[in-house]
Amino acid sequence: MIGLITILISIQISLSFRLKLFMGTGNSFGKIFKISSFGESHGIGVGVVVDGCPPRIPLDIIDIQKELDRRKPGQSRLTTPRDEEDKVEILSGIYNGVTLGTPIALLVRNKDQRSSDYDEMSAKYRPSHADATYDAKYGVRAIAGGGRSSAREAIGRVAAGAIAKKVLALYSNVEIIGYVKSVQDINFDSEAFGIDNITSEMIESNIIRCPDGSIAERMIERIDEIRRTGNSVGGVVEIIAKNVPSGIGSPVFDKLEAELAKACLSLPASKGFEIGSGFGGTLLSGYDHNDEFYSDESGRIRTRSNRSGGIQGGISNGENIILRVAFKPTSTIGREQNTVTREGNSTTLRGKGRHDPCVLPRAVPMVEAMVALVLLDALMQQNAQCELFPRDKFVDSDSNSISENILGKKLANN
Repeated sequence: MIGLITILISIQISLSFRLKLFMGTGNSFGKIFKISSFGESHGIGVGVVVDGCPPRIPLDIIDIQKELDRRKPGQSRLTTPRDEEDKVEILSGIYNGVTLGTPIALLVRNKDQRSSDYDEMSAKYRPSHADATYDAKYGVRAIAGGGRSSAREAIGRVAAGAIAKKVLALYSNVEIIGYVKSVQDINFDSEAFGIDNITSEMIESNIIRCPDGSIAERMIERIDEIRRTGNSVGGVVEIIAKNVPSGIGSPVFDKLEAELAKACLSLPASKGFEIGSGFGGTLLSGYDHNDEFYSDESGRIRTRSNRSGGIQGGISNGENIILRVAFKPTSTIGREQNTVTREGNSTTLRGKGRHDPCVLPRAVPMVEAMVALVLLDALMQQNAQCELFPRDKFVDSDSNSISENILGKKLANN
């Protein structure tokens, strides 16, 4: 009997462990506002299921499509010429223009696959691509278009991010603006330009998505120069999130900047993340780096500088959240390189297919989307845990009554 019980317990533990592994296979993101993306680059389509979206949110297909149009291929000579309209279909979760609170399923069908371009890559590994590591993990992979490792997977993220942006804007007029900060050594100095002077119109006025027209021209020239040689380049995308409420995020393991870092580094081709002063902050002393507090005219607690990047102790402080994500040069290039076959034999490979000479212009909406997803999920967690009772009230355990909380009242207005 004891032996049988031991066996049953072992089976239960094993099943529980396998279930946890199944639930954590890397295709879902978020805790309350949760997304699960699906599809391969050359499959029938790609998409996302969004679960946990608040009900009664006005949402039109145009809200989603306009973000997908910023990400889609074929926008300019700086992006892949793959001809995809990326028209989104809403399969569930929205009725009469409002969200139902039930799962929202979104699908974008693939139209312009050229799988024959990848025949040679079925036997040869592309340098710095995910071909070899997918084989190492799964023992099988979708070869055409890179499968799940293709940037087409990000369609689901951008679509879900569009919904998150809508909810954040309705809640506190949150605005998330992204742009290309640098291409190789050509850098746009956003601080000198003035963070508050940057507008979406400036960003969308050129094909590289840099707010400064003269810097944008230099970036475009550099990419064109590299593109003509069959090569690729990388750079940095910078994000500003305005009007983010103070108090969202959690200490220790779920710090807001840690969640943002994970989200941004999960994007294809991303290689680095920094927030606020980032690595440059290591060159300053504590006195020079600290953000001094003051109270503004309305009594709101502010900081005179923003080297913290809008987050302190893992929690938003109400200032602009400013972060940067570094993207490597596109892996698949039109120049011959040394590699090996799946059997390990030395060979060479010249990349075929249609690929971006620089991922940055299309990476901008992708990073914006991931930031929006993190902020909304953190906001909903904050409301679930900390907003059950008014901030200006205490719950008195002795009398089971609610009394005034002067400090909480002041913080609630911050």
